[in-house]
Amino acid sequence: MTRTLSEPFFSGQGLDRADALRADEPAIHSLATKPFARQLQWLDGLPRVDGAGRVVWQAPVKPELFLGLDGEIPCFSAIEEVAPDARSAFHVLALLADVDAPVVAAALSLSRWHSRHRFCANCGCLTNSVRGGWSRRCPTCGAEHFPRVDPVVIMIIERDGKLLLGRQPHFPSRRYSALAGFVEVGENYEAAVAREALEEVGVRVHNIRYVASQPWPFPSSLMFGCHAEADTHNVTIDRSELEDARWFSREEVAAALEGRADALFEPPPRTAIARTLLERWLAA
Repeated sequence: MTRTLSEPFFSGQGLDRADALRADEPAIHSLATKPFARQLQWLDGLPRVDGAGRVVWQAPVKPELFLGLDGEIPCFSAIEEVAPDARSAFHVLALLADVDAPVVAAALSLSRWHSRHRFCANCGCLTNSVRGGWSRRCPTCGAEHFPRVDPVVIMIIERDGKLLLGRQPHFPSRRYSALAGFVEVGENYEAAVAREALEEVGVRVHNIRYVASQPWPFPSSLMFGCHAEADTHNVTIDRSELEDARWFSREEVAAALEGRADALFEPPPRTAIARTLLERWLAA
């Protein structure tokens, strides 16, 4: 069976972010008054998506975030109160067209960042949104603060043609996925992969390599998808992190990705980079 290999969801060029315009506040204000300018609609803490999976736009009402240019069309969003976690967004993400995913990722991450960083980390004073919503500046001490991105490693671990996958307690029934964890200060992604594998499943790994990356806007992470080879099949599960972990053969992974009735587990959804890692491993 021929499989179409997808790029990680939320990836892609998306809008032209037009960074050169961000320092020109009058120019951004002028763009928002254009008759063809548009603003992202939100519903229940998420960008609104229509029945065709496309985001819904309206005329600018509160253009606080300059998302970029779609050709010559300036695109904005209000700073919205974002739905509390990724799980509350899955019903919308399941419908969302790939082409609109990057703009949704940016709008979600920026809105949540603004709601959490209203005060200056240097002096504690209330800050102002500047640069079209891409930073905040303190009027008291002059410090400028930018949205942070948290690096996360997510890895498939292989030995003798099998993959080690795990499930967290909050996963849907039968769901198994790649292991993952935040990169800590003073670590590169290879060291983080090795540490997380040892901590979560007690497995030492080698030959760690990068596969692909994905922005994950819950709240604002950059996922580094990796492949690693295990030194052993023996697994010691950290029950504070995982409910279970087990090895799956290529045939078992194929059955899961194809949605066959004999599948032993449910794979991660198309929105997760873990799905991309499984697809690429199977096609290799």
